[in-house]
Amino acid sequence: MSDTTAPLCLLFDSDGTLVDSEPLLARAMAETFPDFGLPFTPEQYMEEFRGVRFLDIVLELEQRFGALDDARRDVMEDRLRDNMAARMKAELTPVPGIPEALAALSGHPKAVASNGPLAKIRLAMATSGLAPHFGDNLYSAYELQVWKPDPGLYLAAAEGMGAEPENCVVIDDAAVGVEAGLKAGMQVIHINHFPDEEHTPEGAIAITHASELVTAIERLNLERRGHGRSVAATE
Repeated sequence: MSDTTAPLCLLFDSDGTLVDSEPLLARAMAETFPDFGLPFTPEQYMEEFRGVRFLDIVLELEQRFGALDDARRDVMEDRLRDNMAARMKAELTPVPGIPEALAALSGHPKAVASNGPLAKIRLAMATSGLAPHFGDNLYSAYELQVWKPDPGLYLAAAEGMGAEPENCVVIDDAAVGVEAGLKAGMQVIHINHFPDEEHTPEGAIAITHASELVTAIERLNLERRGHGRSVAATE
């Protein structure tokens, strides 16, 4: 049975939700992939592949432009990871409004659940200054071998946090993460950075800026305690 008196457990995506890393990743991919025969532009990442597992991006490009052998693919990934780490150390910042929102939500247990490698999540939290909000509550698809839109990543994070799915809120900016949260039976807040281009699925709550996050969480608290209308219905 759901405990409506316990604070909601907040499960955050990393790239594009907590940290403004996606433009950096788009440029790193565009700088790395063409050297391996895979034409790519930063715009492609933002338009086609935001939040998608690295291997799935590469396999799709290989279908279009020619397959790489495993050794060549590994070299490309290592070069990309080094490129991205350097960019993060030099340029990474939190998504605007996120530091203030996390401070205001200090009473809630929080975790990060990302499709990225654990080392990248740790680096993102450290370089952005957000690490104190999450501690070691970091869940990587690479460690668990399950990638969004599969709900398993968010379900594993909930289990690790000792929270039932119905007491969890997923906060994600990418379609694959929103889908994963909904499949997991969790409340989902979609930070839709591109409301003119992207649709928020039915059942998720749409906001366009992290400054709206605290209000959305407060409304969910009211709803679960029976004091408000359906949040999704008011959007």
